[in-house]
Amino acid sequence: MTGQQRARGLSGAVAPDNDLETAPEALTPEQEAATKNQVFLAAERLFAVHGFQKVSVRDITAEANVNLASVNYHFGSKDALLFDIFRRRTAELNRMRARLLHEANDAHGGRPPVRAILEALIGPPVRWLDPNGDRLISVQFLIRARSEGTEAMRDVLRTDVSHLRRFADALRAARPDLPEVEVYWRLHFVLGMVHNNRFAEFDRLNTLSEGLTREDEIEPLIRRMVDFAEAGFSR
Repeated sequence: MTGQQRARGLSGAVAPDNDLETAPEALTPEQEAATKNQVFLAAERLFAVHGFQKVSVRDITAEANVNLASVNYHFGSKDALLFDIFRRRTAELNRMRARLLHEANDAHGGRPPVRAILEALIGPPVRWLDPNGDRLISVQFLIRARSEGTEAMRDVLRTDVSHLRRFADALRAARPDLPEVEVYWRLHFVLGMVHNNRFAEFDRLNTLSEGLTREDEIEPLIRRMVDFAEAGFSR
């Protein structure tokens, strides 16, 4: 499966147009919530497939089939909408990671081994890559956020490490013999592996392996990644 095929048919042309019409007609609270969600999901799909700069406010409202003013009315601006999608999806992903780490703590008396910690860190974002799942667009959006994100997104990526702190602490407890600086560097390299799971890289790997590799086999992919990461903490 190529990167284009993964786009799920959302390959229509987009036209830059930031014009706004009058504010939406008065809606009930339920209708307002539904409209806001329509805009959110349409924007996420378009941004994920076409990129942040190529999608206009008009493209989003046309995809969502709502009034042109809906983006500004519900989110304030295109950049604010981008940040809202980014904030919500990263929070969801990090809650999944935290839950798995909590379960690993419970299963191992508060001292989970390195492998269990790495499974909690690596598993959630890789499972979002499942082409048969409902999270593929969300992870495509987050991949783009790392290379095309707004200054607000880049600031979060640079400075918000609260979700990583718990993993660093768990790894330090699991490997007290390692100098702290080694734990941090090795965690950094693991994160680099996770973030490099981009569709173009998978396509290149498939070409190199002449079709032997299958990134759509999610659980074997997670196992291979955890095997590799665990080896980095083994000495």
